[in-house]
Amino acid sequence: MTEKRTMLKPAHPERVCWGCEKLCPADGLSCGNGSERTMHPIELFGDDWLEASQRDDLTSDPEE
Repeated sequence: MTEKRTMLKPAHPERVCWGCEKLCPADGLSCGNGSERTMHPIELFGDDWLEASQRDDLTSDPEE
């Protein structure tokens, strides 16, 4: 079984579309999911995006 590799802190996230498993180059979107690339969470939320996400999971109410 092949394990999907997750890029937690890519060197150049702006060079890749993160919208699907194809990880197309930003200037050559082959999946057809739109005309813009999907940004990596590090571009949206900063370097500590994973830690913040985990903190949110721990502090959220599971009954919501």
